[in-house]
Amino acid sequence: MRWQKEGALSPLWLLLIIPVIAAAGVSLWLLTPYSPTEQALRALESDDIVSVDTSRWLVFTPQEKDVQTGLILYPGGRVDEKAYAVLARSIAEAGYKTVIVQMPFGLAVLNPSAARDVIQEFPDIGEWYIGGHSLGGAMAARFAYLNIESISGLVLMASYPAGNNDLSGVDFPVLSIYASLDGVIDQENLENSRNLLPPDTVWVEIEGGNHAQFGHYGAQRGDLEPKISLEEQMKQTITVILKFLE
Repeated sequence: MRWQKEGALSPLWLLLIIPVIAAAGVSLWLLTPYSPTEQALRALESDDIVSVDTSRWLVFTPQEKDVQTGLILYPGGRVDEKAYAVLARSIAEAGYKTVIVQMPFGLAVLNPSAARDVIQEFPDIGEWYIGGHSLGGAMAARFAYLNIESISGLVLMASYPAGNNDLSGVDFPVLSIYASLDGVIDQENLENSRNLLPPDTVWVEIEGGNHAQFGHYGAQRGDLEPKISLEEQMKQTITVILKFLE
C-alpha cells in the first residue's frame, strides 16, 4: 500500500476508517442519554405516601390504599427513565400504581411490548392505562394498537401514533397533551394524527410549554425556549392526566 502523499491516507484506508468512526459516534450517542435532574432523583425515595421499587422497573405504589388502576409510562428517546420520576410519583400520590419502564439504550422502539411484562407482574391491577413521552408515546400507542383488550386508555405527551397504528376505532379513551413551543415534535404529523385517534380524544395544549419539560432532564437539542417554568408545565400535565384517569 502506497501513500498518496506524505501525511495522507489512501482511499482504501478511508473506507476502512469511516465505518469505525461512524460506529463510535452512534455508540457514544446511545450511551449518553439525557440525565435526570436532582429533583427527579429525590422523587425515587419511598415515604409514608408512596413506596418506590427500582429493582426491575421504577414502580410507584400508593401506601395504605386499595389500588385498582395503574399507568405504565414509556420514556422519551434517549431520556433516562428516572427523568419521569416526579410525574410518576405525583400520579401515584393520587392513588394509581405507576410504572416507568427502562428501555434498551433509552429507545422504546427496541421494546414496545414491555408493558406486557408489567401487566403480568401485577395481576391485582384491574385496569391499565399506558402512556409515554415523545418516542415513548408513539411506542405506547403501538402497544395499545396491538393489545386493545389489555388497555383501558392511552396518554400521549408530545407524541402521536405511527401511520400504521390506526386507533380511530378503539373504544378506550385517549388523551393527547402537547406544548405550544415544542421545537422537537413534527407539528404537521401531530396535526395529521387526529385522524388516527378516536373522535372523542381529549386534546390539551400547554401554552408556553416545550418538549423537554414533560420530564426532568434539562434542555433538549432543537427544542424552543419555554415561556413557563418546568414546575408550571409539570403541574398542568399532572392535573390533566389525573382528570383523565378519574
